[in-house]
Amino acid sequence: MATMHERPFDLLNKALGQQVLIRLKNGDDIRGKIMSFDVHMNLVIEGAEELDEGGGVKAKLGTILLRGGNILFVSPV
Repeated sequence: MATMHERPFDLLNKALGQQVLIRLKNGDDIRGKIMSFDVHMNLVIEGAEELDEGGGVKAKLGTILLRGGNILFVSPV
């Protein structure tokens, strides 16, 4: 009996409107709500904040677009 596995886009769909932590290839961490995404995993993030190494807010960014090619991982907060 085969088990059903979720695809990456299924997980992103579940994360829509939810707070997530995003690590970028340059090591920056961004926290905010995923508002939309596309097939290239480009993400529109609302209320985005850049975090410092201790997890504190380094800068408030507002609404941003992150290119999918710059993203290492997306994790629920």
